[in-house]
Amino acid sequence: MFRSAAILGTGSFGTALARLTGGRLPEVVMIGRDGVVAATINREHRNPRYLKSVDLPATVRAVTDTGEATRHPLILFGVPTSATREAAVKLRNAGLPGDTVLLSCAKGIERGSGERMSSILAEVFPDNPVAVLSGPNHAEEIARDLATCAVIGCTDEDLARQLQDLFSTPHFRSYTSDDLAGIELGGAIKNVYAIAAGIAAGLQLGDNAIAALVTRALAEMTRLGIELGGRIETFSGLSGVGDLIATCYSEHSRNHRVGVAIGQGRSLKEAVDALGMVAEGVPNTLSIHEAAREAGVRTPIIDAVHAVLYRELPAAEALRALLERDPRPESE
Repeated sequence: MFRSAAILGTGSFGTALARLTGGRLPEVVMIGRDGVVAATINREHRNPRYLKSVDLPATVRAVTDTGEATRHPLILFGVPTSATREAAVKLRNAGLPGDTVLLSCAKGIERGSGERMSSILAEVFPDNPVAVLSGPNHAEEIARDLATCAVIGCTDEDLARQLQDLFSTPHFRSYTSDDLAGIELGGAIKNVYAIAAGIAAGLQLGDNAIAALVTRALAEMTRLGIELGGRIETFSGLSGVGDLIATCYSEHSRNHRVGVAIGQGRSLKEAVDALGMVAEGVPNTLSIHEAAREAGVRTPIIDAVHAVLYRELPAAEALRALLERDPRPESE
């Protein structure tokens, strides 16, 4: 059992993770960049910027020194995917011990390299054990102790059980799997489909259209995910269809909210600015579209979202084009 943990990131998910693990461990330290946020967390036991009404356990404190993480046997990466490599390099420069467990909680793949977050961590820390946490896990609900399930990806069975024990409470149930690729790919690719579902909602296309879109998105995600190294059964699990459903329909989904704004006629910049937080699906659309083209996989929904976000194709025209494609068997 872990005696303490460090969480990189003081955003919504980092805060939810702090509340969750702070009730299980005698010491949890949140590491961020803003000294005011850290001081407020230490003084008031609340994050002044994210999940402001959530009380954090007394076991949780916050600092701005990345080197603090090297004191703890478990480090949770709660930073955006675009910041994962930078955070990892900082940790390496701080002298991270080779037995520290690294748990990636971000959902996305790196643009340019197409690497998953666990692959980046393994590249920077070849001697450290690496695991991932994913699933339909909105921070707002975890922090309110609402029933949640997640999947822990780890190739070491003993370590997987230790992490499963840590992430097991009356409100949070975790499962294990050794398919890190499938877990991470499902969590990353679904972000793009959440934007598509949001666009459809913003256009007021109706429940039938959105249900069809999400169903075909699952088929597309599975097709691409398998080609990129995941196993088919993983995409029918929590990090696949489970996360897809949550993010395509939930009011908590940042990607869905960006899509709704675009469907209602706002530009991408206006939609992102109004959100005021990171919506991973926006940069992920670029990286996942690149990965799909590199793999030669047919991804009409991803292509449509990419065209709307980065080629200024009108949203209504993009979704109409999806319906007007040549007929084909559902199994394809």
